[in-house]
Amino acid sequence: MYRQRLYSLIEKDTEHSVPSLVYDWFMFVMIVISIVPLMFKTQIPLFVWFDRISVIAFIFDYFARWLTTDYKRPNRNRFFAFATYPFTFMAIIDLLSILPSLNMIGVSFKALRAIRLLKLLRILKFLRYSRRIQMLLNVFKKERSVLLTVFAIAIFYIFTTALIMFNVDQDKPNDDGTVVFETFFDAVYWATTSLTTVGYGDVYPVSDFGKMVSMLSSIFGIAIIALPSGVITAGYLDELKKLGKGKQNQEEETISSKEM
Repeated sequence: MYRQRLYSLIEKDTEHSVPSLVYDWFMFVMIVISIVPLMFKTQIPLFVWFDRISVIAFIFDYFARWLTTDYKRPNRNRFFAFATYPFTFMAIIDLLSILPSLNMIGVSFKALRAIRLLKLLRILKFLRYSRRIQMLLNVFKKERSVLLTVFAIAIFYIFTTALIMFNVDQDKPNDDGTVVFETFFDAVYWATTSLTTVGYGDVYPVSDFGKMVSMLSSIFGIAIIALPSGVITAGYLDELKKLGKGKQNQEEETISSKEM
């Protein structure tokens, strides 16, 4: 009985569950105040209290989810659900967000606490955005073959242009006398920024042939980057049309039921 109530608290059981809503917003605040100290080099007493309060909330949340994991995964054996929960992805992230505050691992691992921001996606449910997010995920799922193909083309083009540039300008000196591409990774870095038409300017070709390759890379980059944008936009519009038809059908069913 108590575990069922606890599960209803940490997992939104209805569309308008006020206690669950309050709990999610409370955890959101805890996540925020736990990250604030990471934005400063110096630590003040207030940040210490932020860390203590947030880690207590994280510990409660971790064990509460572990205690009610059989409700979360009802299709699995109860013992198996309890035994495997600590090895699930979010449980590992939750644990790694707790251990730094207990001085059980290095301070540098506190940056992993930022991954807890993934739980902010739960808040989107209360803002009625979950349907839109589900629509976008459906677009990625339906168009995954096309998107993977475009991604493969981009990787192939980056590798090819990086290989060309590395062999053309690897011994060419900059104005300050340093070599343009000291390693192949520098060439890959240049090819990626050139493909995306960003071009930070810290690594750039100096030979005429290298500059020609750079221009072609930028031109093709615009086309390659535009492909997934068009696919996602078209897929999202299709999902919107389906949503509109679904609402229309529901309205027609409601009208017909009233007439009967």
